[in-house]
Amino acid sequence: MSVEILDGSTVRSFVEDEGAFNSSVDGRFAALDADHDGLLTYAEMAGELMSLRVLEKHFGVDEAAIDPNELAGLYRGLFARFDRDGSGKVDRHEFRAEMKEVMLAVANGLGFLPVQMVVEEGSFLKVAVDRELGQLARAA
Repeated sequence: MSVEILDGSTVRSFVEDEGAFNSSVDGRFAALDADHDGLLTYAEMAGELMSLRVLEKHFGVDEAAIDPNELAGLYRGLFARFDRDGSGKVDRHEFRAEMKEVMLAVANGLGFLPVQMVVEEGSFLKVAVDRELGQLARAA
């Protein structure tokens, strides 16, 4: 993990750079595709979905207080957002499309004022920051 400074334009620029964005997203897709069939099942995506930590104590919710069936339903609902055709599996195009929407929502949420945040190594936000820093270094 590292502490980085970024704003919505950092993320938006990364998403708009189709080559860089698709390469990063495709790399994550390949890492999740355990059986290498070009499709992600719920089981293959479950760990990634749970790593989003949508219900953490720092958000005011104690995961232990939530019914396990309700929690499973929440993660199934997140998977359904990726599984746009309802086939029960997520292909590369569905994964790219949903990740694009997620990242643009993050960009809109960040807005135009720089914020300091902790980002995980290898995360899409870290890739976006590193990309921007590389561009600034080349311009200097």
